[in-house]
Amino acid sequence: MRRLALFAVLAAVAIAAAFWLTRPKPIPVMLKEVGSGKVEATLANTRAGTVEACQRTKLSTIIGGRIEVLAVKEGDRVKKGQLLLKLWNDDQQANAALAQAQVALAVRRSDEACIAAVNAEREAKRQADLKARGFVSASREEAARTDAEVRRASCNSSKADIAQAEARLKATRVEQGRVALYAPFDGTVAKIVGELGEYSTPSPPGVPTPPAIDLIDDSCLYVKAPMDEVDAPKIAPGLPVRITLDALPGKVLPGKVRRVAPYVSAVEKQARTVDVEVDFDEAQGGKLLVGYSADVEIVLAGRADVLRIPTSAIQEGGKVLVYADGKLEERTVKTGLANWEYTEVTDGLKAGERIVTSLERAGVKAGVRVAPDEKSPAR
Repeated sequence: MRRLALFAVLAAVAIAAAFWLTRPKPIPVMLKEVGSGKVEATLANTRAGTVEACQRTKLSTIIGGRIEVLAVKEGDRVKKGQLLLKLWNDDQQANAALAQAQVALAVRRSDEACIAAVNAEREAKRQADLKARGFVSASREEAARTDAEVRRASCNSSKADIAQAEARLKATRVEQGRVALYAPFDGTVAKIVGELGEYSTPSPPGVPTPPAIDLIDDSCLYVKAPMDEVDAPKIAPGLPVRITLDALPGKVLPGKVRRVAPYVSAVEKQARTVDVEVDFDEAQGGKLLVGYSADVEIVLAGRADVLRIPTSAIQEGGKVLVYADGKLEERTVKTGLANWEYTEVTDGLKAGERIVTSLERAGVKAGVRVAPDEKSPAR
């Protein structure tokens, strides 16, 4: 009997040792202590936005021709009204000279016709006086009066000829304006397509022809970014924005929503979006380059000093895994404001409790034995 009892004890110890040695090891998990802080409801752009100039124009001549004058180069700063480019137009200049000569000729002919009209009117008046005194016949007086009227009409016609010649001269000057480009505003020449002596082609809308000169006003900049169409009703002008740029890592620039596009952009194979324009709170003219990629984070609302947890710790259905006595406990929480980083907790958790943030690790679920990952702090 004693031997049987000893064998039974030894067997029980062996089974217990085997169970202890073969039991599942605790899963290392990353924990985060529930604490308080600021939580904001924010929206972010779906694709990268772009830094744009408040004024930008791509200029092309109305007609094509050979470049005769290229008054600027890329990077030059220009003033409003400054000549940028001019095409060969000797034919137009010849037409303008001809029109100018025709104006001068019309003026001289008008002077001649009007002087003759004045003399004829004086003669008609003398003939009328002589007729009244009985020295000339009525037919003579009538002929003088008719001649005066004809010459006055000729004078008036010659003045109309002057107006016609001046209109022709003005038309030639308008034609000359079709071959020249002038700066519509102060700015910087971003790009020039064409060299001196090359043929420049007009760039009408809808035709993929590059413009002759790309002019930008980089003294005023803003960001244009696409937002998901679902978020569009929440966005309004004046909302605060945080702007980040790949070119300035770690720097956040404040801004405000200037405009929300009144339509949805539908691009093939892309989500439907609404363009939002954002102004910088501080002028960035000369500090940033037009075309920089930018991300915007629109702040819809915010609360300070509220209970919060990482948004990544929340599972479907508003559930979280709470660490307690070496095991995980599933708990449902009620949430308030949220963004991609933090979510406000209104019920279901207390300050100081620790929750799992490494939900992607295999085997992490309610009821399993876990151990805090020493490589990651609890706070």
